[in-house]
Amino acid sequence: MASHRKSRPTGTRVAGIRTPALATAALTSVALLSQTANATPSDDRPTLEEVEKKVDDLYRQAGSATEKYNAAKEKTTKQRKKVDTLLDDVAQRTQKLNDAREELGSFASAQYRTGASVPETATLLLADSPQDYFDQNQLINRLTGRQKTAVDDYVTQQSETMKKRREATESLETLTDSQKDLKTAKSTVQKKLATARELLSELTAEEKARLAAIEKKKQEEAERKAAELAKQQAAKEEAERKRREEAAQQQESGSGSSGTSGGTGSSTPGTSTGTKAEKAIAFARAQIGKPYVWGATGPGSYDCSGLTQAAWKAAGVTLPRVTYDQVNAGTTVSVSQAQPGDLVFFYDDISHVGLYIGDGMMIHAPKPGAYVREESIFYDGESSIYSVVRPA
Repeated sequence: MASHRKSRPTGTRVAGIRTPALATAALTSVALLSQTANATPSDDRPTLEEVEKKVDDLYRQAGSATEKYNAAKEKTTKQRKKVDTLLDDVAQRTQKLNDAREELGSFASAQYRTGASVPETATLLLADSPQDYFDQNQLINRLTGRQKTAVDDYVTQQSETMKKRREATESLETLTDSQKDLKTAKSTVQKKLATARELLSELTAEEKARLAAIEKKKQEEAERKAAELAKQQAAKEEAERKRREEAAQQQESGSGSSGTSGGTGSSTPGTSTGTKAEKAIAFARAQIGKPYVWGATGPGSYDCSGLTQAAWKAAGVTLPRVTYDQVNAGTTVSVSQAQPGDLVFFYDDISHVGLYIGDGMMIHAPKPGAYVREESIFYDGESSIYSVVRPA
């Protein structure tokens, strides 16, 4: 006989009490909601380390886009000058073409008035005398010769004018492409910087303080590496000084004063280079405190390559505008062989550059929101250094 008893609802015990299933579900929901509420901030918001990395990447991408902007701007400026020159040339040639056309028109009118054809025998009969015929024939021959010259000149002017017009059209098309590249690069820089500012604005005061502490730790590590490099360079310089002193003593003991001129001559090139480097560094130091502005070349603000270009220009050395070209404007040396005045390039895309001043330090225009300053060349880690180049 089947049982008619209702089955007891399943449940769980809480503090020794069996609870119904509905209550269990309610308790479970409350627990899940509580966990979700606690997890939301960390799940939805990036960690401080993630924000730092994103901001650094954005600044680096903005720096790369800035160099592309600088290159496009330089190309646009050169192309605009070329277009202006070509258009001026076309205008002058068009005027010459019009002058040649007018000369042909005047010859056509003269031919119409004088008969336009070489006189036949009958013309002699109409002339008052053989002398009249001779004079008339000479006039027509001269007119025909001058007309031929005018036609040749017209054809030449027309051909050259058409050629210059084609060149001007092609240059205008190139200029348009350069302007598009300039606009694209500018937009990219602005977007990257806006995103970085937005990320930083969302940080709490505590997070900003932690970020500052992280930056301070990086700076201390960079300064430690710079000190190590300075120590190594000082040791090398001391060893070189001792070597020269020993060589000078050997020359003096072996050949009297004859070695003096040799030692002086060998140091002359270094003195010349040192003077230029000193001028470049002096200029860069005078810019410390001025703001970084992408695309700027001074005198009130600079981007990284704008500063190095201006510094070496003050020393009488012309560098290209952008990092991609500056990196090829000299002799590449190792980091351990770096000397004051050398250019230090960073990252695989060569998007940043600073002016080395010795002891592992450089002067550079770091990034948007920062100012021209002295900083360790290891500010972003040793692996970030791409190469060191000596301009002169």
